[in-house]
Amino acid sequence: MTTKPTLIKNAKLIDPAKNKVEDGAILFADTILDVGAISSAPDGAEIIDADGHHIAPGLIDMRVTIGEPGAEHKETFKSAGRAAAAGGVTTMVMTPNTSPVIDDQSLVDFVLRRGVDRSGGVHILPAAALTKHLDGELMTEIGLMAEAGAVLFSNGDKPILSSRVLRRALSYATAFGVLVANRPEDPFLAEGGVMHGGELAARLGLPGIPDIAESIMAERDLTLAEVTGGRLLLDMISAARTLPALKRAKEKGVKAVASVNVHHLVLNENDVDGYRSFAKLSPPLRGEDDRRALVDAVATGLIDVIVSGHNPQPAEEKRLPYEEAAFGAVGLETLLAGALTLHHKGDASLSTLIRAMTLKPAEILNLPQGRLSKGAPADVILIDVGAPFKLDSDKLKSKSNNSPFDGKLLQGVVKRTFIAGKTAFTA
Repeated sequence: MTTKPTLIKNAKLIDPAKNKVEDGAILFADTILDVGAISSAPDGAEIIDADGHHIAPGLIDMRVTIGEPGAEHKETFKSAGRAAAAGGVTTMVMTPNTSPVIDDQSLVDFVLRRGVDRSGGVHILPAAALTKHLDGELMTEIGLMAEAGAVLFSNGDKPILSSRVLRRALSYATAFGVLVANRPEDPFLAEGGVMHGGELAARLGLPGIPDIAESIMAERDLTLAEVTGGRLLLDMISAARTLPALKRAKEKGVKAVASVNVHHLVLNENDVDGYRSFAKLSPPLRGEDDRRALVDAVATGLIDVIVSGHNPQPAEEKRLPYEEAAFGAVGLETLLAGALTLHHKGDASLSTLIRAMTLKPAEILNLPQGRLSKGAPADVILIDVGAPFKLDSDKLKSKSNNSPFDGKLLQGVVKRTFIAGKTAFTA
């Protein structure tokens, strides 16, 4: 059945391709039919007056952990889809660290089939494991899983320690043009650490993770990408010390991109003070100088993508003494509002922030979404950018509610989410 047309008028259009915001209207059914100055709508179309609110492409979140299969008590396709739609996320890339691990084509197919059936329309795309069982040793069948529909290859939260394995994986991946993601963290330097290594960690008596644990591994990964010609994603970087190597690599033409967790753009190590286990993340929240450097890197385009780092953990694994608590935070519902903090502070333009969550990930993953242009899929969100709210994590739609934004004032509410032209969420 053809989707009923919808016209949203009197809106501000955030067009990531033009990298600017313009007044106008948008007409769509299952795809976008027209954008700009639209004087009329087809018979029977739903007409929505945006009242000056913003229209943007649905967000594409490249870093989402879902418990299904194997840890459905943390998150399911259904609960993740519900949370995503409420947060304006219409496409999410699911990490492979499930049980069993997504390390063969049958599990890639399982995610694609089960996800679309249960997510309420939100696109769930699998990131396949780069090594069998995520053990960092035996490379998976990259070609077969790419053919089955895996959009990138990752070792999840486990960095690949062996340079030989990562070099082989990057070399092999070039034959298929696929993206290899790696978390840059030296496990020997990070071993036993629970927060950013610095003065605050010493004062709190907590073992720290130094920033060089990330920068040293990032240098290695970028060098391997350079010598192999492989496509590399530095996954969720957190330290200012990492940025010069990324800049040099890009200037050399290395096929490297980088993502950052939205929490690292808004929060810093001081949010851990008081032993707040909801702010225990991996990589850890770092110093204010690191945060500001990451924000500048997003504003200039050095960092390509902003992700939620959505990693649901049940209350019994977070409400523990800090050292014993699990790493991770939910983020699907706060990705947009968190990123908009930078817009409201004047640290980055609205179009730049939306671009880092829509067009850039779409280009990196070769997806048709992430655009406000004729013929693009009608994955569209209506946003009240200035709407203030105080986050109550108990009201989140995720199955878990471990958010470091709990109790904080944020601005930016999704009023309505459309996926393929159909309403997936209404505030």
